Amino acid sequence: PQSSLTTFLGFTVEPDSPTLLEVLKKQVDTKDGIYETRYDNLFLIPSDDALDTVQDYLAGSGTGALTLGRRLKSVAKLFNYCLIDAPPQRSQISLTVIGASDGLMIPVEASVKGLQSLIRTLELINELKEEDETFGGRVLGIVPFRDRWVGLRRTTESESNIESMKQITTQWLEKDLVLPSIRESEKFKQAINRGLTLHEMGQEDLAYPIEVLVDKIYSLEGRHDKS
Repeated sequence: PQSSLTTFLGFTVEPDSPTLLEVLKKQVDTKDGIYETRYDNLFLIPSDDALDTVQDYLAGSGTGALTLGRRLKSVAKLFNYCLIDAPPQRSQISLTVIGASDGLMIPVEASVKGLQSLIRTLELINELKEEDETFGGRVLGIVPFRDRWVGLRRTTESESNIESMKQITTQWLEKDLVLPSIRESEKFKQAINRGLTLHEMGQEDLAYPIEVLVDKIYSLEGRHDKS
């Protein structure tokens, strides 16, 4: 696990403070692992490198795919949405994230490697559906990233790979769920490092795919009040 979300939000895990590891292993109540962030109405269950040790716990529990969902139930009424940032590999952690989800956004690198990862992820989702009839998560969209452009034109490689994503999703999900792509740009890192939004940096074009993601998340409950 990379703990990227914890890092990007500028959160430091203090010694002996509960994290996602302790929440998953039920060593603390879920509410005790939730912390305020510097952003209004945004809370975080942080993680660090120790989270990797939970893999054996989840695998040995027999119900690892259901664990995170069960832990979150106790705080479900406290929040409108819960966003879960899964690690980019097939693992017990990824499985329990998928199992806890009502909607899934799948980021896919615009490369041959990304296409292979997309197929493996769709296979994993299908396996979970077959094993657990109560699983209700649905794929909300496929998000191409590292979409390379030269000037005002997308590269041939990116164009080909994104077209393949559309074909794969149509084959597996019976419709094209590929969303606007996230271009390869240093502006994203600059925004994170400076603590600014892309709009605040005057990068409206780069912000558009993020806005589409937000709309998809709101569509889970048909919500339109984005205040």
